[in-house]
Amino acid sequence: MKNPAPSLSTRLTPAQAFDALYAFCAPALVRQTYLLCGRRELARESVERAFQLAWQRWPEVAVDRDPASWVRAAAHEYALSPWHRFRPRFRQPEPPPADAADRALLAVLLTLPPSYRRTVLLYDGVGLDLPETAAETEASTPATARRLLHARGTLAASLPRLADPAALHERLAEVASAQRLRAARPATVRAGGEARARFWTRAAIAFTVAIIGATALTVHTAPTRYDPPVPPGKTVRGVPPEAAPGTLSKKQTALRKKLRSNPASGPERLAPQPR
Repeated sequence: MKNPAPSLSTRLTPAQAFDALYAFCAPALVRQTYLLCGRRELARESVERAFQLAWQRWPEVAVDRDPASWVRAAAHEYALSPWHRFRPRFRQPEPPPADAADRALLAVLLTLPPSYRRTVLLYDGVGLDLPETAAETEASTPATARRLLHARGTLAASLPRLADPAALHERLAEVASAQRLRAARPATVRAGGEARARFWTRAAIAFTVAIIGATALTVHTAPTRYDPPVPPGKTVRGVPPEAAPGTLSKKQTALRKKLRSNPASGPERLAPQPR
């Protein structure tokens, strides 16, 4: 499953070099990613996203020592992302392979932890050596060796015929090749990457404008002086509470009635007199 990557000639345009890398790597990478995640649609999507990211960073990828490994690592990381379990279309399982032996191998592979699954795929499936596998999985060489031995032991316990590494390599290639997985056209992937880049650029600009607008509104409406808060009231001791008026006595009621009946009685109103 491992082939030397083509050199990206400087005589090619960026689009031609990208298309050459895509035509060389994408078909096999889709099949490898299927063994990693067990989903055909997710495998295709992972490879397309990886190549879209490579096209967005093409000046960096074009001068990389191994562009195929760069894209493969991006596809594997996207396929193994734990966030896919929350997507509605990935909550239901896909139809398994038609062959019973292929179903058994894929089922055992999917029971392995993602890092172990990726290690055995790169070492026994793709054909990388141990240091290269460790570098691509971002682990130390001893940790990668332990993962590989654990994955091989699990596969051999369920499928004794795969105890031989050569037989395991052959079966991984057969299961991957048995699936009818097609990659999209390179021009379509490039166009999708450019559209995605434009979308995120516009989203970043819109978010920046919203932040600037909110900051300007805050500055415009913010008070220009400090108003200290009103302190809470305190109880004053020694002052008797105000008494509420009670009912009138008979004498007070009679006096009020008399005053209301003769409003004009009383002393004359004083008025200023000219001299």
